[in-house]
Amino acid sequence: MAQEAVERLRLPRPVIRTSPDEDFTQVVHVPTWMWVQASSWESVSETASVDGVTVTATARPRKAVWSMGDGASVVCHGPGTPYSARFGAESSSPDCGYTYRRASLSQPGGEYRVRVRVTWDVSWHGAGESGVVPGMSMTAERSLPVDEVQAVVTA
Repeated sequence: MAQEAVERLRLPRPVIRTSPDEDFTQVVHVPTWMWVQASSWESVSETASVDGVTVTATARPRKAVWSMGDGASVVCHGPGTPYSARFGAESSSPDCGYTYRRASLSQPGGEYRVRVRVTWDVSWHGAGESGVVPGMSMTAERSLPVDEVQAVVTA
């Protein structure tokens, strides 16, 4: 029954969010804030019952591993902090961010392929027993263009 309860779990697919917004170009040497949308970072539970015996499985998100598309990875032990205007534009994220060092122009499509894998801790209990199920995760990916900005000063 524990297996049935675990199989019923519908883990949400992570929703990638960034600042600058993921629909816009990221900028070399400017911090990119990353977070997983709150609705995809919530505990999920399911129950299975047979002949009066009930088992409940609960999944809790533990960490997000970001593959940045340029060979780098970032491990965040939480969903990340959404950017807001109370932070300065040049500020780095307090818990989940990355700063690109190279533009993505030489990549296929001129963009880096960014992936986030959220790992879940899954436990179950019922009928006087309990246990854990290792290795559950959900992944999402998207393309992020990264470009350089240069200024020309004229006197």
